[in-house]
Amino acid sequence: MYNDRGIIKWAPFDALNGFHEAISNYKYQKNKIEKPILLEDKLEQMDMILKDAVLEYKEIEIKYYEDGYIKNIFGFIRKLDIIYKNIILDNGIKILLENITNIELMD
Repeated sequence: MYNDRGIIKWAPFDALNGFHEAISNYKYQKNKIEKPILLEDKLEQMDMILKDAVLEYKEIEIKYYEDGYIKNIFGFIRKLDIIYKNIILDNGIKILLENITNIELMD
């Protein structure tokens, strides 16, 4: 007759608690990149696009650097805060100007 050991048979797998979180964290850290350095002409181009987007209230796509990754966001500019050097989008998200890597107008 077979005698099941119940929960005892799964005890060795308890040692793996946190294993999946550790692997996920390792992959996240490994895939990080350094912040890109932008040339002067790219900065001027982004400045022109930014001014156009503010004056004509156009939707833009912003690519920005955050925590080792390049992220994308779409929206309209609600406010351009020169004192704190950030952009506030219509959904309330703030992005530092120094973290922006690219700006494109949406058609």
